[in-house]
Amino acid sequence: MRKGTKGTPTALKHGGYSATGLLPGEDPAAFEKLHQDLIAELRPDGPLESDVVATIVRLTWRKQNLETFRIAESARNRYSAIRSKVVPPTEPPLIHIPFGNFDRNWVPPDPAAVKAALETAKAQAREELGDKYRFVEIGEAATIPRMFEELEVEERLLGMIERCIKQLFHLKGLKSVISSSPSVSPLKIAGPPKAA
Repeated sequence: MRKGTKGTPTALKHGGYSATGLLPGEDPAAFEKLHQDLIAELRPDGPLESDVVATIVRLTWRKQNLETFRIAESARNRYSAIRSKVVPPTEPPLIHIPFGNFDRNWVPPDPAAVKAALETAKAQAREELGDKYRFVEIGEAATIPRMFEELEVEERLLGMIERCIKQLFHLKGLKSVISSSPSVSPLKIAGPPKAA
């Protein structure tokens, strides 16, 4: 995986992770083995069939590795707990009084103190979570709702591709029928007999 600035993987900086693909901590060699096994079993021929097999690989992988989402959620929850404990609130607390909705005596914290507290929270979370901190960095990419969003988009795209393939096969069928039918010369309509 290529590195971006400050050692952050490029995929993290650009949202390169997909909830239906390989996520941090998952074994790329095992993913590739599954891909090769399914290629051997399904024997795709051509780019369209290879694309269908690739989709089957991703969905099978995700089904077999749902635990990754639980690990990611746990890591994000722990980071959130650390952050809420260490970082001072940047908005006034809501209070229940009849004519207002926030504490008017509240003073916002110093931005430098907030920044320092955020760094402290990140450092504590990195130390405590270890490799699982990657899920904090990629944010929503490793969530079940995100996976469902991606699957919904994929389903719509697959439906459109399927319609195009049906149209293509229909046109190819018509061309095949036309090209295989014998050439017939147009019928001549006989006119009235000529007078002698």
